Amino acid sequence: MVRLRALFIASHPGPSLAITAMATVLAAEAAPHGFGPVLTAPAMLAGQLSVGWSNDACDAARDIAAGRPDKPVVRGEVTVRSLWVAAVVSLLAALAMAAAISLVTLGILVLLIGAAWAYNLGLKSTPWSGVLFLLGFGPLPAYAASTLPGQPAPRFWVCVAAGLVGLGAHFANVLPDLDADLRSGVHGLPQLVAARWGPGAARAAALVLLLSASALLVAEATPARRWIAVAGLCCSCVLAVVGALGKGRTPFRAALAIAGADVAVFVLGADALTSAAHLTGALR
Repeated sequence: MVRLRALFIASHPGPSLAITAMATVLAAEAAPHGFGPVLTAPAMLAGQLSVGWSNDACDAARDIAAGRPDKPVVRGEVTVRSLWVAAVVSLLAALAMAAAISLVTLGILVLLIGAAWAYNLGLKSTPWSGVLFLLGFGPLPAYAASTLPGQPAPRFWVCVAAGLVGLGAHFANVLPDLDADLRSGVHGLPQLVAARWGPGAARAAALVLLLSASALLVAEATPARRWIAVAGLCCSCVLAVVGALGKGRTPFRAALAIAGADVAVFVLGADALTSAAHLTGALR
């Protein structure tokens, strides 16, 4: 039970479940009666769990050296080998389930999860870290749309909003560890921004990126339901203030909450995920 609990914590359950929920809601909105949503959630969840486990496995040496008590591998509750085994098995399961939906879904999931693995395996310490978060979040609407018959492309602005959320979450996630990251040689995009212009600039960048995604949803909402997008933007502003004033992991939690608000706004007040989905809905 101790090892299972350690594996659960090492999987980064908060982000894993949040990203899975976003993809699942988008897929359900796009094809509520299709086969895709049945495997969409478990495939994405397995992929995200593999990302969490590989992250802790890659960072084990650095975490042990820093004496981080929040990491199960530092407390000796799970081994690095166990983390790698769990990560690889989960990754293979994710790819198998995605392939069962369609080859397009498989390709998009490879892009999403591959970007996260590349980040874990070393690119987190380079300016490319920001690009990897764009690739890890921007195609989420495409992953959902691939569950539709014919795998139509999603609307471009939906992918842009998802990418902005991902990049904003990247900046928010590193805020508590900026000083430690710079000392240990992690020079990702947020760390470089903080080193050049100060931690306040990294915090401001996170807020601007996240709120830009919410503002984009307002601009693209259907006129009859624009009030829903405006309400979502107001909610995002409140969450942004909470994140700006919060300490520790609060900014990242606020970022995930803003992402959830954006997904809710899209489902309730925006246009269809794809033009094909819109036409399909109109014919029913």
